[in-house]
Amino acid sequence: MVASDTLDATFAALADPTRRAILARLAAGDATVTELAAPFAMSQPAVSKHLRVLERAGLVSRSRDAQRRPCRLVAEPLRTATDWLGDYRDYWEASYQQLDALLDDLQDAEE
Repeated sequence: MVASDTLDATFAALADPTRRAILARLAAGDATVTELAAPFAMSQPAVSKHLRVLERAGLVSRSRDAQRRPCRLVAEPLRTATDWLGDYRDYWEASYQQLDALLDDLQDAEE
C-alpha cells in the first residue's frame, strides 16, 4: 500500500467511534469477535464488518488458536498517522512561538 493510501485507510477506519472503541479494547490484549461485541448494542456480524474495515486498514490482524480466532491490534499504521500529524504539530508550535514573540513585543511596547 502506498503511504497516502495507508493514511487514507487509517483515517477512514478511525472515523467511526465503534472502530476506535474496538482498537482501544485490543490495545489491552487480543480478543475474539464475541468478546469485542459484548459491550456494544450490535450483533456479532455488525462487529465483524467493523473488523473487516480495520483489517483492510492494516490496524487489526486475526489468527487461529484451535477453535478461537483472536483479533490483535497492529499499531504500525497508527505510527504512520502520528508521524504525518507530527508535521502539522511542528507547524503549529512554530506559529505559537511567533505569536508569543509578537505578544512579548507588544507587552514591551506598552511598558
